[in-house]
Amino acid sequence: MRRRSREVSSSRKRRRACFVDGVAMCGDCVEKEYPNRGNTCLENGSFLLNFTGCAVCSKRDFMLITNKSLKEEDGEEIVTYDPDLCKNCHHVIARHEYTFSIMDEFQEYTMLCLLCGKAEDTISILPDDPRQMTLLF
Repeated sequence: MRRRSREVSSSRKRRRACFVDGVAMCGDCVEKEYPNRGNTCLENGSFLLNFTGCAVCSKRDFMLITNKSLKEEDGEEIVTYDPDLCKNCHHVIARHEYTFSIMDEFQEYTMLCLLCGKAEDTISILPDDPRQMTLLF
């Protein structure tokens, strides 16, 4: 029996992968990993300006939303999905997590995604935001 030696081509590119909850995300498909998006929290969709193209098939196309789940824990709504799945070869680019909760008189939103970025926002549910009120002496 003759053994063949396997040589890894030096032209092969090693992919940067991050793992979140056992799901591999691809750092080679994005311009910047987890960009700061300020207070822009996306419940769904993809931040295509940060998408450089699929590292597997080299195409730059729209994303597929898959494995979407919604769960509630202690009054907090958590939406998780793999939105950033390549439409052409189904390569998983990122996992998207969006949370919504009501704390006292405020709605709180957060987003965390390799492609879409990280963001937080807090909005008052009252007609007049108590944070914006000035004290009268």
